[in-house]
Amino acid sequence: MKNIIKLAAVAVMSIVSVTGAFAQEFTNGTVKKVDAKAKKVTLIHEELKGLEMPAMTMVFQVNDDALLAKLKEGAKVQFVAERVNGKLTVTQVK
Repeated sequence: MKNIIKLAAVAVMSIVSVTGAFAQEFTNGTVKKVDAKAKKVTLIHEELKGLEMPAMTMVFQVNDDALLAKLKEGAKVQFVAERVNGKLTVTQVK
């Protein structure tokens, strides 16, 4: 019985790890608009696989001021978007 519980725990941890890896996947996009006051950016992006979202243009939150400063209209970027407190948020940019 203990072995079954250990195997189940390992399986759950593996699934959580794989899911987390998808959330960190960088996606290509183009900055369409930056709203620094509202801490938002509009991106034309490719499919967001980790969020199961097709390619489209949409608005994201940007909670980090330093990250927001990197975003300029017309720039080609690679970014990570995640759900933070229920809102789609850009968490990394390169």
